[in-house]
Amino acid sequence: MLSLIVFLPIIAGLVILAVPSSQKQIIRIVSLLAALAQGVLAVLIWRGYDPALPGITAGPGGSPLGSFQFVEKVPWISLHLGGFGSLNIEYFLGVDGISVTMVILTALVSAIGVLSSWTIQKQVKGYFILYNLLASAMMGCFVALDFFLFYVFWEIMLLPMYFLIGIWGGPNREYAAIKFFLYTLFGSVFMLLVMIALYFSVLDPVTGNHTFSLVAMATQSNYIKDAILGPDNVMWRYVAFIVLFIGFAIKVPMFPFHTWLPDAHVEAPTPISVILAGVLLKLGTYGMIRINFPLFPEVFHASMYVIGIFGAINIIYGALCALAQQDLKKMVAYSSISHMGYVLLGLSAGNSEGMVGALYQMFNHGTITAMLFLLVGVIYDRAHTRQIDKFGGLASYMPVYAAVVTVAWFASLGLPGLSGFISEALVFVGAFSSPTTRYIAMVSVLGIVFGAAYLLWSLQRMFLGTRKADAAYDLQIGTDGHEHIHFHDWKGKIDLDGRELAMLVPLVVITIFLGIYPMPVLGMLTSSINKLVQVLSPVVMSQM
Repeated sequence: MLSLIVFLPIIAGLVILAVPSSQKQIIRIVSLLAALAQGVLAVLIWRGYDPALPGITAGPGGSPLGSFQFVEKVPWISLHLGGFGSLNIEYFLGVDGISVTMVILTALVSAIGVLSSWTIQKQVKGYFILYNLLASAMMGCFVALDFFLFYVFWEIMLLPMYFLIGIWGGPNREYAAIKFFLYTLFGSVFMLLVMIALYFSVLDPVTGNHTFSLVAMATQSNYIKDAILGPDNVMWRYVAFIVLFIGFAIKVPMFPFHTWLPDAHVEAPTPISVILAGVLLKLGTYGMIRINFPLFPEVFHASMYVIGIFGAINIIYGALCALAQQDLKKMVAYSSISHMGYVLLGLSAGNSEGMVGALYQMFNHGTITAMLFLLVGVIYDRAHTRQIDKFGGLASYMPVYAAVVTVAWFASLGLPGLSGFISEALVFVGAFSSPTTRYIAMVSVLGIVFGAAYLLWSLQRMFLGTRKADAAYDLQIGTDGHEHIHFHDWKGKIDLDGRELAMLVPLVVITIFLGIYPMPVLGMLTSSINKLVQVLSPVVMSQM
C-alpha cells in the first residue's frame, strides 16, 4: 500500500505523457483522480494504523522509535566494494504515528493543489507531469526508512520544484528558482556526507552488514565502537549533528537560512506556494525528528537551548517582518517562518508535551497556510495585485471570501476553538515545563502579540472601511440599477466560485474540527512521540 501511495502520481504522470498536449482537461482530470486516489489510500493507512501494535523491530533489541507498520522491505542495491566491504541498500518503507500524520497532510494538500492548478494555461502537460513527480517525492520522504532511499526522494523534489517556480512563476521567477535550488542543494551536500559516514558506522543487528536503515541507526547499541561516528568519537558526533541539522534547517527554513522562502513564495504560482508551505517546509522538521535527533540523542540534549533560541528568533523575527509587508503574499510567507519557529521551540523542549505540540503545529500549519495562500491567489486572480493598501471594504462585496479569510487568519493567530490554538498551547506548555527552554518560551510569547498585529491590521485594511479611490477594482452600475464590484479583466466575477469553495471548504472544516476535537491527530502522534522522548532522555543516553 505504501508503494502504491508513493508511486501513484508518477503513474499518472506516465499516463499524461501519452495524452496529447491539446487535451488540457483530460490532463487535469487524470491528475485529480490520482490525487483523490492517493487521498483514499492515505485514509486507509490512517484507519489501519494501530498505535498499540509493536510493529517491526530492529533486531533482538527492538526498535526504540516505536511501531512501524505497513512495512515493505526488500533488497535494492547490493555491491561488493573490495576492501571497503559491501554496499547494501534496501527499499525500506514503513509508517509510525508521525509518518501517518504527514502522509494524510501530503495527500490532502496535493489534492487541493491540483484543484488550484485548474487555471494553469501555460504548458499544462509539462506542468502536471512535474507536479505529479513532486507529489510522489514528497510522499516518499515521509515513508522511507532507509536513509539512502530518503535521500533519493529528497533530491528528486528539487527538480520539479525548480522548474515549477522557474517556468510558471512571476516576473523574477528565475532568480527565485535558482536561489531555492542552491540553498536546498547546499543542505543536501551536508546530508550526503553524514549519510555516508553513518553507513560505515552502523551494523544491521540481524545481518551484521553495514546498513542505511534508520531504525538500526537509531538503536544506539548497534554502533561500531571504532567507527568515525561511534559513541566514543564525541567530537565527530557533534560535527555530524550540526552538519545534518543545517541541512534540515535550510528546508524549515530556520533563521538565518530563511531568505530563499519569501522570494520563492512571491514568485511561485499559487498551487506551488500551497505545496511549498503546506508540505515541503515540514520535511525539514520531519528530518530532524526522524533522523537528526534519534541518531545523535546526546548531542540533541546538549543543543536544546540553542535550538530553542533559534526557534524564538524565527517566531519574533518572522512576525516583525510580516508586520512590515505591503505585499499580501509576502506577509503570509513571513508568517510561515514565524509559525515554523513554534515547531522548533516545541522540539527544543525535549518532552512529550512540546514535541506533540510541535508535530501538531506542523499538521495545522500545513492546512492553515495552504488556505492562506489559496486565498491570496483568489484575490490576485481578480484584482491582479497583492498590495494590501490597494483594497478596502471587500467584506461588503465578497462576504463568503471575507468569512473564509477570517477563519484562516484567526486560526493562524491561534484563536481558541481553531486548530492553531491547540498546537501552540501544547508547544508553550512543553517549553515552560522544560527548565532549558522556560525563559525562551517567555520571550517567544511576544510572537503571538506581533502575529495579532499583522493579521488584524491587514484584515482591517482590506475588508473593513470603504473602497479606496485607487483600488484595483471599479464600481459599476449593473442592469438592476445597483452598484456591482468589477475586477479588472475578470468579467464581473466577484465572490468564490464552486472550484474555489471545493479547495477551501475542506480546509475550513478541518481547521474548526481539529480546534474543537484534536484527538484524531494527537492520538496518532502520542505513542510515537513518547517513544522518541524515551530515546532522547538523559537516562537512556547514559546507558549507551
